[in-house]
Amino acid sequence: MDPDIVSRDFASVTLKAIVFLAVGLVLFGWLLNTPPGLLGKADAIGYAVCHRIDLRSFHLGDRPLPLCARCSGMYLGAMLGLAYQAWRAPRRSGMPPRPILVVLGIFVIAFAMDGINSFLSIFPSWVSVYTPQNWLRLATGTGMGLAIAVVLFPAFHQAVWQVEDRRPAVNSLGSFLGLVILAILLDLLLLSRIPAILYPLALISAAGVLVLLTMVYTMIWLMVFRRENSYQSLKQLSLALVAGFGVALIQIALLDAIRFILTGSWEGFHFG
Repeated sequence: MDPDIVSRDFASVTLKAIVFLAVGLVLFGWLLNTPPGLLGKADAIGYAVCHRIDLRSFHLGDRPLPLCARCSGMYLGAMLGLAYQAWRAPRRSGMPPRPILVVLGIFVIAFAMDGINSFLSIFPSWVSVYTPQNWLRLATGTGMGLAIAVVLFPAFHQAVWQVEDRRPAVNSLGSFLGLVILAILLDLLLLSRIPAILYPLALISAAGVLVLLTMVYTMIWLMVFRRENSYQSLKQLSLALVAGFGVALIQIALLDAIRFILTGSWEGFHFG
């Protein structure tokens, strides 16, 4: 066997072992220093990216969900959008038609406008345009999540695969309407406030934070090391995915630590 090939294989295996071990240690340290239980870990993820204000969150019994109403909608919508596209067309990398992009743009504008209006309501001296409602936060957050998913899904596949399918996963108004209907049903499930439904949705929303960050950081790793369009299977991509997950986890852990040092509590902010 060619010594150069053996050397490259050994270096590759060694690098994988180092990355996997490093990420495993970060994960172990984070699990050890965050609240106990699955919901506790989900809370710690939400704690890194969301204000978690009690009044602006849905509740599972007497505890708020890991993410506020708006963030719950955004990450659940993103997870739904990613799953829908993966089910319809696992590796398609084309952007959707312009009419769909226009609708997604409207979703983004609605998200921003409702967020600004909700922010204004915190301050008694400022006048909000309308009374903020958690169901509206959820709806606009879900729309934003769909927009993120429909753009991120093809961008990720454009960066990863050696052989691309350049057709869009959401390729028609009909397929997009199907996604929107599923999103509405998802919101209605959350609004039902049934504990048996809220519990898995709470975990999925928190997982959505990790999934989105992992996808983004994986793409960044590929660009940094100029490995775009180099992969044919998920097995080949495993090192980049684990590295992306590791950076996502480090970001969450650092934000958790900073917020906990400043507040001394795992609870959400206490205003408005």
